[in-house]
Amino acid sequence: MARDKKKKPVRPRALPPKGFRDYFGAEVAERNAMLNEIAEVYHRYGFDALESSAVETVEALGSFLPDVERPNAGVFAWQDEDDAWMALRYDLTAPLARVYAQHRNDLPTPYRRYAMGPVWRNEKPGPGRYRQFYQCDADTVGAASVAADAEICAMLSDTLEAVGIERGDYIVRVNNRKVLNGVLENLFGSVISNTDEDKELSEDYNRIMSDNILRTVDKFDKVGEQGVRELLSGGRKDASGAFIEGLGLSNDQANIVISFLKSKGSSSSETFNNLRKVVGNSGIGLEGINELETISDLLTAGGYGPDRIEIDPSVVRGLGYYTGPVYEAELTFEILDAKGRKRQFGSVAGGGRYDDLVKRFTGQEVPATGVSIGVDRLLAALREKGRISSQAKGPVVVTVMDRDRMGDYQKMVTELRNAGIRAEVYLGNPKNFGNQLKYADKRESPVAVIEGGNEKDAGVVQIKDLALGARLSAEIETAEEWKAQPAQIEIKRSDLVAEVRKMIARAEGLD
Repeated sequence: MARDKKKKPVRPRALPPKGFRDYFGAEVAERNAMLNEIAEVYHRYGFDALESSAVETVEALGSFLPDVERPNAGVFAWQDEDDAWMALRYDLTAPLARVYAQHRNDLPTPYRRYAMGPVWRNEKPGPGRYRQFYQCDADTVGAASVAADAEICAMLSDTLEAVGIERGDYIVRVNNRKVLNGVLENLFGSVISNTDEDKELSEDYNRIMSDNILRTVDKFDKVGEQGVRELLSGGRKDASGAFIEGLGLSNDQANIVISFLKSKGSSSSETFNNLRKVVGNSGIGLEGINELETISDLLTAGGYGPDRIEIDPSVVRGLGYYTGPVYEAELTFEILDAKGRKRQFGSVAGGGRYDDLVKRFTGQEVPATGVSIGVDRLLAALREKGRISSQAKGPVVVTVMDRDRMGDYQKMVTELRNAGIRAEVYLGNPKNFGNQLKYADKRESPVAVIEGGNEKDAGVVQIKDLALGARLSAEIETAEEWKAQPAQIEIKRSDLVAEVRKMIARAEGLD
């Protein structure tokens, strides 16, 4: 009787889940350095750090993020043993609302906090679009004055410059959702006037139309004036040839929206005059314009001119909970896309006023405003500008020539570390010295330290400039040139730290 063959165990695939990725040394170091620079600016503005839980109750988060292909699944959620639903946070703002509502009696008013960390979105991943990414937020809770909004905009400008985005390569654009609400109020008045007297527009119709118009206006940068006009009226074909049904507005109604989007003038005062024409007698619209004027005056007084921060009515921001000023930081320099075409880098940060978010917990309106920086996009922008690279800065490697003298090598590496120099002892098989140097090259090490028995007896060590050696092997053609630029030198053992520091400085100067 034949024996049953044992099935081989199925090994798991060594791949991250779809939509996630791993980050290695240099990338993590770059991100941490950027977060430290951002935190320094936020701290200078008087904001305090807050580190909230990565897990919140679904009730605290509110509704799931919308995703047409994943209805009711915008967050990563699960049911706990007590039947309570919990989820990974999808941003840093909803947790802030919960924290403030919970601790408001112990917190100062206004409460100014910043938070940094990963967030998770259960959305369809795509090229450059991951389900886990870093955000860096700053918010002021409890301040109704738009001076808080002006301060956030100024801080955002300072932050971009602190991390390496030069003035002229970015613009912070500011608008006010109240102005757009005034335009919609004016617009719906136009709709009502064109209907039968006995027919009234329901609140649901107004809300649905407002949401649809907001989404359409938000596409202005992508599809342009004609594209928005077509989407507001009869519809348009997209780049793939598919027809997108329009909202059915008349030409007069579409003109009101287009006039709003094109109301930006050559100066702030001209922009405000244009906006007043568009909102007409709308009280909420005029209130929004007055707030924008106050923000503009405060920024001007602080030295933030239109070369850094400007009023721009085309900024809408997609999230529905914004109730007042909204702002967006856009990088204006050009990059090449996958097809080699020039395009602007685009937005790296955005935010606005959300006076209704804390109300979900307290029942009372609590004014709040804040900004969120997309850390991964900002890092990508700096790489595009050549301000940072993913080149790792490896440790000095102390090679092992004699297994029995590991104590000597550990003493060397301890001296280097105590002097603030990143260093390690080679811990692999030391039998093949060439493999040790290959390891140092793979680690992007600037210097290798070599001490055999003869060097030990003579009180010297050899230090090898690996960065210079790589250049010399590629560039130097004659023995004379090689002697003039030695990549390896002999030094006194007592001078190890000082000479390694010099060699590292020379290597960094050649980068």
